[in-house]
Amino acid sequence: MQIDVRHASHPEAVRDFDTETLRRHFLVETVFEGGEIRLTYSHYDRMVIGGATPLGPGLTLTAPVAIGQETFLAERELGALNIGGAGRIIVDGTSYDLAKYDCLYAGKGARDVRFESADAANPAKFYLVSTPAHQAHPTVLLTREKARHLTPGEAATANKRSIYQFIHPEVCQSCQLTLGFTMIEPGSVWNTMPAHTHDRRMEAYLYFDLEAEQRVFHFMGEPQQTRHMVVANEQAVISPPWSIHSGAGTKNYSFIWAMAGDNKSFTDMDHIAIADLR
Repeated sequence: MQIDVRHASHPEAVRDFDTETLRRHFLVETVFEGGEIRLTYSHYDRMVIGGATPLGPGLTLTAPVAIGQETFLAERELGALNIGGAGRIIVDGTSYDLAKYDCLYAGKGARDVRFESADAANPAKFYLVSTPAHQAHPTVLLTREKARHLTPGEAATANKRSIYQFIHPEVCQSCQLTLGFTMIEPGSVWNTMPAHTHDRRMEAYLYFDLEAEQRVFHFMGEPQQTRHMVVANEQAVISPPWSIHSGAGTKNYSFIWAMAGDNKSFTDMDHIAIADLR
């Protein structure tokens, strides 16, 4: 297991970041590595994101020093969404099979978490998101069919998309974690435009289902001090509460969003008019 620690940055400091510094603080360039669990610990709401890519033997989720506990989920909850081949997650002896686009929620107090691929030649890729938890909720397998499905946007504004809400109050109970993914329809490229902020929650994005030669231009920063990062397939972005989080791709793509903070209200956001962005 590898873990990287990212500290919080004040918005006034970020105004002076060059491209390299911006990427070093907010972009996770390598999420998935064959045969490894790779994690990034953010001091924004203590969210941990990462990837588990089991090959031959399975991978066990242990607690690195940054977690400060005997087991990883002693004081945390976990969401794991598979974007690769078929696989399984074993939680305290119970096995859950996950196809691509399936999700598992594991609650506080689960002791043994193990990831396996059905076929090492086409391994599962489990995207992991963990947040601190104060209460134990049951482990739940959430298939794509069980997700809450929304279809906002339109082709005329190049933002027609499908949103699948998995760890969400209307689908699955959690302490503070919310998680799902968005698929941009062919011919559309924009996500989350018009933009917004939500000062009570941070967010993280994982961009995926993007062809190797294509890119997403991820926009972040204060609404009147915007910046951008050029993001490749299966790279993740840490989005502070004070920052917008929006993207436009050179082709359609998908992304996993996850939030943590004061509440789980999906609509708790402060909208920014397009004309007010700078």
